[in-house]
Amino acid sequence: MKSKRKETEKFIRGRRNSFQFAFSGFFYVLKTQKNAWLHLAATVIVVLLALWLQIDRLEWLAILLVIGLVWMAEFMNTALEVIVDLASPEKHPLAKVGKDVGAASVLIAAFLAVIIGVIVLWQPLLEKIGWFFE
Repeated sequence: MKSKRKETEKFIRGRRNSFQFAFSGFFYVLKTQKNAWLHLAATVIVVLLALWLQIDRLEWLAILLVIGLVWMAEFMNTALEVIVDLASPEKHPLAKVGKDVGAASVLIAAFLAVIIGVIVLWQPLLEKIGWFFE
């Protein structure tokens, strides 16, 4: 009976630690990456705009997926940069390539998010502010 209880406690402690490590990484990115603040501002603006426009469920899915994609790319890029800096403290052409490719992944995700954001939000926005131009 005791071993089962200890296993359960160990499992719970492990999950708690996993969440603590994840939040630590989250706050590291927010503290150290200037572009993360741009992503945060864009996320807040887009979510508030989508709420105001009352987009439908499928449109929300598209918006939330691309927001998540951009954030994931930013976090993976930050992890890649830290690992490259650790592995290659001196400047090296391949280290630069690794960092540049990581940054390109964020750029691709951001462009995709903008395109999908325009597709989803443009028409409802025009309809909502149409009265302004009449």
